[in-house]
Amino acid sequence: MTNNTLPPKTCSVDRLVTMEADVEKVLNGQKTATRRNGRYADVGEVMVLKDKKFVVNNVYSQSLGELTDEHARQEGFETVEEYKQSILSYHPGMPWLPKMRVWVHEFSPENE
Repeated sequence: MTNNTLPPKTCSVDRLVTMEADVEKVLNGQKTATRRNGRYADVGEVMVLKDKKFVVNNVYSQSLGELTDEHARQEGFETVEEYKQSILSYHPGMPWLPKMRVWVHEFSPENE
């Protein structure tokens, strides 16, 4: 999916990673992607966490059923099940539906 086919953003890049535990994972290099219900960033946008800059490298849609343990590791977890339990703990009552689509935002530290 190329940038010009992406729908409008539903939120801003500064809201992409907000939970303290996730911020720490990004800063420590343990988290290189985040999945959201909406699109929070365009490719090339910069997210700033505690004065460190991270550039968004890729944005694409994915279904929860497509998640692999490798995707979970991008999120800072060992397995899909660990990631799933974490997400469900943040969103009580939310169903985990394999067909549900999320927006994947992949990022890396900006070269100074």
